[in-house]
Amino acid sequence: MLSLNDPLLLKTQLFINGEWVDGGSGSSFPIVDPATGLQICEMTSGNKNDVNFAVHCAQNAMQKWRQTTAKNRAEILKHWYALVMENIDDLALILSAEQGKPIAEAKGEIQYGAAYIEWFAEEAKRVYGDIIPSNNANQRLLTIKQPIGVVAAITPWNFPNAMITRKVAPALAAGCAVVVKPAEATPLSALALAELARRAGLPKGLFSIVVGVDAIEIGKALTDHSLVRKLSFTGSTKVGKLLIKQCADSVKKTSMELGGNAPFIVFEDADIDKAVQGAMASKFRNAGQTCVCANRFLVHSSIYQEFTDKFVEQAKKLKVGNGAKENVTVGPLINASAVQNVHSLVLDAQKNGAIKVMGGEATELGENFYLPTILTHVTPAMRIFNEEIFGPVAPIVAFDTEEQALELANATEAGLASYLYTQNYARIWRFSENLENGIVGVNEGIISSEVAPFGGIKESGNGREGSKYGIDDYVEIKYVCMGGI
Repeated sequence: MLSLNDPLLLKTQLFINGEWVDGGSGSSFPIVDPATGLQICEMTSGNKNDVNFAVHCAQNAMQKWRQTTAKNRAEILKHWYALVMENIDDLALILSAEQGKPIAEAKGEIQYGAAYIEWFAEEAKRVYGDIIPSNNANQRLLTIKQPIGVVAAITPWNFPNAMITRKVAPALAAGCAVVVKPAEATPLSALALAELARRAGLPKGLFSIVVGVDAIEIGKALTDHSLVRKLSFTGSTKVGKLLIKQCADSVKKTSMELGGNAPFIVFEDADIDKAVQGAMASKFRNAGQTCVCANRFLVHSSIYQEFTDKFVEQAKKLKVGNGAKENVTVGPLINASAVQNVHSLVLDAQKNGAIKVMGGEATELGENFYLPTILTHVTPAMRIFNEEIFGPVAPIVAFDTEEQALELANATEAGLASYLYTQNYARIWRFSENLENGIVGVNEGIISSEVAPFGGIKESGNGREGSKYGIDDYVEIKYVCMGGI
C-alpha cells in the first residue's frame, strides 16, 4: 500500500454520479507497479451497464450545469485546481507507482495537468458569440456557442493525469458533463482527480470514471450511446480509427490525438550543444513513452559524428531504475510486452545495417526496463524509421540537403510533432510551413503547454487541446436569424 499524506486519495472503486461504487462486472483486477512488479491494490471492474448509468446521470446533471454562469463554473474549476496543487506530492506518488515515471517527472505532469484546469477555468468566461452584419435591413444575425452535450473521454496510460485534465477541464468549462474511461493499467490517477473534483464542489454526475478490463466493451458502450455527443480519445492510431468508425453511426463529434513519428532535424548551422539538450529532453522523457517523442533524428552529414558523440555522452549520464528512488531519470516501460516491441525494432534495425552505439538491451532491474539506446546508420527502409518506437531508443539518420531533410521528415502517415534546429531564419520559416505536422518545435525540445494548441494532422488525428482553441471542440455554434426588425 502506498504511504500517502491523504490515504483517501487512493480509490479502488468506480466514481459514478458522485458516488464510489463497485463495478457491475462483479470482478476485480490488480494494479501493478511496473518498476517492482508488486501489486499496489485490487481494482473493481466496470462494464457497459456502468457506462449506461454514468451517461444517463451525466445527461441529467448537465441540464442544470449548462445553465449556471460561466463565472460559477470557473470558481469550481479553480477550487479543483487548488486542491490538485495542494496534493501534488500524493498525486505524484500515485502516478509514479502505477505508471513508472520518476517522481520528478510525475510532479511535472501533475503541474502540467493542473495548468489545464486553471486555464479553462479562465476560458469558461470567454466563450464568445458574434454579431454578423446582415445583408437584409429587416434582419439581425448572431451566433451563440452552446455545450455540445455529454462527452466521453478515453485516455491512455502514459500521462494518466494530464490526458484527463486536458479533456475534462474544457468540457466542464463549456457546460458539458464527462464520462471518462482511463487505461486499465493506470486508473488510480483518474480516480484521485475525481475525488478532488468532488471535494471542490463539482455537482454529482458531471464527472464520472468507469474503469474496466474489457476496454472494447466499455469503449463501444460509449460510442454507441445516443446521449454521448462527443468522443475525445488519446491513444494509438489503430484504435482511434476504430472509434471513429463506431462514432459514425450516430454522427458524434470526435477529437483524436493519435500516434506520432516525430522527426528531430539538426542542420549544420545548429547550436549542437543545445540540439543535444533538446534531444535528451524530447527523447528520454517518460522513457520515450510520449506521442511527441523525437522518433527519428535527421542530422546533417557534416555534423553527424559530432552530434552523435555528444548525444551519447549525455545519454550515458541517464540513470535507469525505479522512479520512486532518488536521482532516477529513466523508469520502466509500462509492461514486458512494450519492452519486447521496442527490442524487436532495435533487432530489425541491426539486422538491416544499423549500428548500436549504446544500449539495445534489457537490464537486470526487471523485465519492464530497457536501457537508453542510440543507433547510427539508420535508413528509411528499416521498421524503426517508419514505426512509432514508444521507448528510449534514438535512431540517427544522415542527410545532405534541405530538400532531402524535408522529404525524410514528411515520409510518414503520422503528423503530430516535429523538431527543427537551425540558426537560419529563412529555413525556419520554410520548414515550419512545409513540415506536415500539427506542432513544430524550433530550437526547442519541450513544446507542450496549456496556452498552446496541441494536436496533429494526417493520421495523427484531429482537433486541438489546450489554448483558446481547446474549448471549441466542446461547443456547438448556433446561428440565430432575427427578422421583422
